[in-house]
Amino acid sequence: MEELSELLLQRRRKVDTMWEAGVNPYPNDFKPQHTSADLFAAYGGSETIDEDPPNFVVAGRIIARRSFGKAAFVQLQDRKGRFQLYVKKDAIGDEVFGQFESFDIGDIVGAVGYPFRTKTGELSLHVLEIRLLTKSLLPLPEKFHGLTDVETRYRQRYVDLIVNPEVREVFAKRSRIVNLIRAFMVKNDFLEVETPMMQQIPGGATARPFVTHHNALDMELFLRIAPELYLKRLVVGGLDRVFEINRNFRNEGISVRHNPEFTMMEFYQAYATFEDLMNFTEELLCHVAHDVLGTLDFSYQGMPISFQRPWKRFTVKEAILEYGDIDAKSLEDRDMAFAYAKRIGLDLPEDIGYGKLVTEIFEEVAETKLIQPTFITAYPTEVSPLSRKNDHDPEIVDRFEFFCAGREMANAFSELNDPVDQKERFLAQVAAKAKGDEEAHYMDEDYIRALEYGLPPTAGEGIGIDRLVMLLTDAPSIRDVILFPQLRKEVK
Repeated sequence: MEELSELLLQRRRKVDTMWEAGVNPYPNDFKPQHTSADLFAAYGGSETIDEDPPNFVVAGRIIARRSFGKAAFVQLQDRKGRFQLYVKKDAIGDEVFGQFESFDIGDIVGAVGYPFRTKTGELSLHVLEIRLLTKSLLPLPEKFHGLTDVETRYRQRYVDLIVNPEVREVFAKRSRIVNLIRAFMVKNDFLEVETPMMQQIPGGATARPFVTHHNALDMELFLRIAPELYLKRLVVGGLDRVFEINRNFRNEGISVRHNPEFTMMEFYQAYATFEDLMNFTEELLCHVAHDVLGTLDFSYQGMPISFQRPWKRFTVKEAILEYGDIDAKSLEDRDMAFAYAKRIGLDLPEDIGYGKLVTEIFEEVAETKLIQPTFITAYPTEVSPLSRKNDHDPEIVDRFEFFCAGREMANAFSELNDPVDQKERFLAQVAAKAKGDEEAHYMDEDYIRALEYGLPPTAGEGIGIDRLVMLLTDAPSIRDVILFPQLRKEVK
């Protein structure tokens, strides 16, 4: 700590010295005209460079430097990558070189120079002009990798992005994934919309909401847990194909797969069924994966994954029979299924409904084993308060969840558009909430009213953007793909 304090003092003294000499250590009049990508695009493939090449005007952060008395090599990092500067006293003059010698790793500089190759063949810029643009008062860490520094990396993401190029690449890919999804939806005639993030009644999912208060209206509001009910209101209004790339907030635990603030793409299509959306999901995700990775066959955390179509499809019960240790006859018997649930370690209330029981068993014995892309269908009506009942079996709904790498990636269903049935489902959720289920759905009378005007036959789906980015960037934790994940308060 004493050594660090001395480094901080040295840098602050340098700033004071510059001010005293009439030099602004934070100027704002330098305009870079080129990036590292421009340099390598122009000369990266050339072994030789013209005798009179054009000058490049660049800016970036000093990442490393090697000094040799009257010359130095500097590694500079800009938004496109890293490249090398060669700074020679004879080329920039004694005064500027004297200023340059006070530059530290972490400082942001602007430079003008022409391209050349060093004796080792590295493409570099021979500097003709260089000046300080921002003085860095805190030194960059020498080592910022590894599990021991993982929380510091998340908390100080700005430093993580500076010193770890692979982290920058993850978030560049995230942006590309979102843009590809948006373009695919627009190409398929979906209209992008925005719905409220503060809601009087939280709906669209079974989750515990965050609560806030609006002072001027003197009313309690909830942060959005899903945009679903508002998007379906728009379908009622005649916007037959809508989507929203949205932030949701759920007051739940934090894990490698869960962050209380997360991003989804949710969309609704009139005159479609959940089966149509299975095909659409395959097309969308294969399009994104192939564009980002250049292939449909890749690995995630050491597991080989293939997006080659068609993808597997199981019902909830078929998946239990495939991966669990129970026969079909026992699974159909509520008491025998409950005994099996206890045998595999599930702690469930004695009065649990059969549909909820089957879902709990599925999550325990099958979910983590769904490594290859798989659609799970025929969810119990009991756990699907917004889904349309199956016409042939009212105990299940027309719904699927998409799994890959052992985790849920998407949830979709044919929408329930019968207002009487929907109200009965809401009332059952209200009763569950009264018994202590904090994640049960609230009653939403206005949504019932919207359904009474008529929701056309519709299918809708939510795709977890964060988990999709994890899959396509081989990230082990959701915190690796969220720029500023939620963390405990910093202990100083």
